[in-house]
Parts: sequence; C-alpha cells; structure tokens
Amino acid sequence: MRDRSDLKLAVLIDADNIPYSNIKGMLDEIAKLGIPTIKRIYGDWTKPTVAGWKPALLEHAITPIQQYSYTTGKNATDSAMIIDAMDILHSQKVDGFCLVSSDSDFTRLATRLRESGMLVIGIGEKKTPNPFIVACDKFIYIEIIGAESLAKAATVTTQAAPETPKIDAIDGATIKLLKSSVEDIAEDNGWAFLAEVGALIIKKKPDFDPRNYGFPKLTPLVKSLSEHFEVDEREVEHTHIKHIYIKIKKKRPVSKSGRGEKGEKK
Repeated sequence: MRDRSDLKLAVLIDADNIPYSNIKGMLDEIAKLGIPTIKRIYGDWTKPTVAGWKPALLEHAITPIQQYSYTTGKNATDSAMIIDAMDILHSQKVDGFCLVSSDSDFTRLATRLRESGMLVIGIGEKKTPNPFIVACDKFIYIEIIGAESLAKAATVTTQAAPETPKIDAIDGATIKLLKSSVEDIAEDNGWAFLAEVGALIIKKKPDFDPRNYGFPKLTPLVKSLSEHFEVDEREVEHTHIKHIYIKIKKKRPVSKSGRGEKGEKK
C-alpha cells in the first residue's frame, strides 16, 4: 500500500450497522493508517437504537449527521453517507476514505472512490459480505480491534485478560496465497522482501490480517510455518533495523529406497 505518513482520511461511520463499543479501538486503528481529518457518523438520532453512540461523539470529536428514515424498510443513512462521500471526493481535501460499515450497499461507493485514485479502508464485522470487502484496498475486522483494545485495558488495570476471540485457521488456501505472493515478488535466488510480500497479499485479499490468525504481525506468522518457508533476518548497516526476507522451502526429493539425496534414511 502507499505511504501513509501524512495521508489525510475521511472517516465515515454507519451508525446503523456498527457497534459503538469499539469506537476508541477503531479510531486508534485508523490513526495507524493516516490522519483522520474528517470524522462523521450517520444515523437517525431520534431512535433509541443509536443512543449508545452519543457519549462517544464528543469524546472523539465525531460530527453526527442526522438522517431521518423517511420510509420503513429503507436505509436513508446509506444515501446520506454516499452523497457526503462524493462531495468530499470532489472537494479534493483528502487522500483516502475509511468506510466503517458492515453493509454491502457501500460496495459501489468503495469501487467509485478507488476509481478516482482514493485509498479506501473498510472496517466492519466478520459478517460483512465479501463484495464490499474486496472493493476496498484493505479491510479490518472489528472483532480483532475490539479484542486488542480489551487486552490493553486489562493490562493497564491489572485485570484478567479477556477471552481470545475466535481466530481463523491457517488453511491450505492461506498457505497457497502466501506462496504465490512470494513467487510473484521473489528474485532469481528465491528470496523475497517480506514487506513487499505483505503489500501484495493485501492487494490480493484485502481482509488479510495476521491478527485474524492469532499473530500480531506477518513475521511471526510466517515463522510459525517453518515447514513451508525459510526466513532470513538481514541487518541494515549502521542501523538497528533488520529487513526480513522469506523463501519457499523446497522439499528434498525422496528416492524409491526411502532415502534422501545424500542417502540419509527418512
């Protein structure tokens, strides 16, 4: 993904489809991605279903946008959020958008924003339909953010850590994704810079996140797959920085006698 050091983001939150309990964790996550210069939340604030959001609005300087539900069964919030997003797009004041919703109705909006050269980050629950997920440059699950926030709070207050949320298994499809990305990036000697591999994986699968598999970063995830990958940590001269490289581990051929190339017994 592109450099985010000074990336200006418009954060648009769908109050009807996102739980308010993890708002601080969501904003902390967004701060890692860029500077949230616009923060707006959309909903019908006359309804008790969104009342839980109200205390968080002042605390986090989020501007509430009132949108009445004119017709039963129709989500007017979506329309208001889409119209605002297009107005912000044409104002040319931001470099990207963070769409916080689990609603697939924003799929076309995400696609349109990307067509205009905007970086689009999606945040939603794991129930989010896949079309919206793949329409974003990157998609982050709220369940993972919430678990991290609770764990940090428990550490500060010396309380017991909360239960770990259900994590995804590293299945064959995930390993295949990792291997194909390494092959796409690798030099002639087979080694690939892990940061570039990670960026390519996000392009292929926007909701890929090592935290979904119980790892804080990509490096410990690939290290756990030692039967599939070799990892090389290379120190950068005159710095304390290490560059991580990864290579697909080749299986040594086994002869019909059951012995390896050097004759060792398998």
